[in-house]
Amino acid sequence: MKGFRKLQVWERAHELTLAVYRATRDFPRDELYGLTSQLRRAATSIPANIAEGCGRNTDADFARFLDIAMGSASEVEYLLLLATDLQLLDRSEHRALDAGTTEVKRMLTSLLARLRPES
Repeated sequence: MKGFRKLQVWERAHELTLAVYRATRDFPRDELYGLTSQLRRAATSIPANIAEGCGRNTDADFARFLDIAMGSASEVEYLLLLATDLQLLDRSEHRALDAGTTEVKRMLTSLLARLRPES
């Protein structure tokens, strides 16, 4: 597999992670070890699993890490909704981050389809 930095999905996931870090910077201090940490870890897990999967020897191994990245993206999707409902994120910030998460999930789905062609 080629280097992870050359994958558009990794690049977009990295950008999403940076955006999540910026968005959570102003969360209340009492959420530092709660929602802030959970959201940041879930976001970071997406590009980290893509990168780790690129270092594996087979498409099946790579696909397994992409599946994990997809699960983390779904977790981010929920945690963004929770943060919005708790009024830690405003609606426009939520829309932008949610759109980024949806884009990453779409890209992961596409890459997984190429790795697992139907027999």
